[in-house]
Amino acid sequence: MQKDLKKISDYWQEMYSRQVKEYRPFEISEDFKKFASIFALGNSYFYIVNLHNFELEYISESVKRFVNKDITDIDIKDLLKSVIPEELEIINYKSRVISDFYTNFLDKEEVLSYKNMFSYRMKDPGGQIRTMLYQAFPLSVLENGTPEHVFCIQTDVSHLKVTSTNTVSFIHMNGGESYLNVDISSGEFDPKTNEEDGNDFSELLTTREKEIVMRLSRGLNAEQIAEELNLSPHTIKTHRRNILEKSGCTNTTEVVAKCLINGIISP
Repeated sequence: MQKDLKKISDYWQEMYSRQVKEYRPFEISEDFKKFASIFALGNSYFYIVNLHNFELEYISESVKRFVNKDITDIDIKDLLKSVIPEELEIINYKSRVISDFYTNFLDKEEVLSYKNMFSYRMKDPGGQIRTMLYQAFPLSVLENGTPEHVFCIQTDVSHLKVTSTNTVSFIHMNGGESYLNVDISSGEFDPKTNEEDGNDFSELLTTREKEIVMRLSRGLNAEQIAEELNLSPHTIKTHRRNILEKSGCTNTTEVVAKCLINGIISP
């Protein structure tokens, strides 16, 4: 495990730290913390990492649910150590594809428009295996296009039956082209391995259907959703049937997981 951890950290140092030559802290306001907490719903934690030295400039108190260590002592290696050993090599390949995407594929003007996301498994302090959804947003970028500060959210999505996969997705946050479930086996970003029907799937669902999927992800039933949206339970059940048909899924848990991984809804 130590060897795998070193491989990941060495790569990060090579690809980012040598580019981010000067340490500049990110100015974290109370308003930013409140804004960040809106994105980190449910059983989750978030942090800001400086790619100059991979120092955690801020980390939420909720990390205590996932790492058995005092919050003032937690560093990026502690977060990596929570990953189950068989996932570390996959994380290594995912990090290489992510680096290639931001530093070689994108124009620097586009770096701040994309978030990346993938799922993985970790072990919490109680020994429970959890499936986590990792999402990362560059907050600042250097003149050469290299991300400098990154905001990361880690959310427990075990209840949604999401599985860990050998892919990573890049979601355009302003409605531009996204690259979903990109294969990581080469260690390089290849847009040809993009799951092309992912964007089409997002367009297949109406705004109302996405609202319903979001509520299904919260565990609400048809009657509860109908009350929230001021519709009849029969209408909600009709929408749910249409959603399952469009998605090719057999149950609501499966469709929620598909929408989550494709960036259509947030956890």
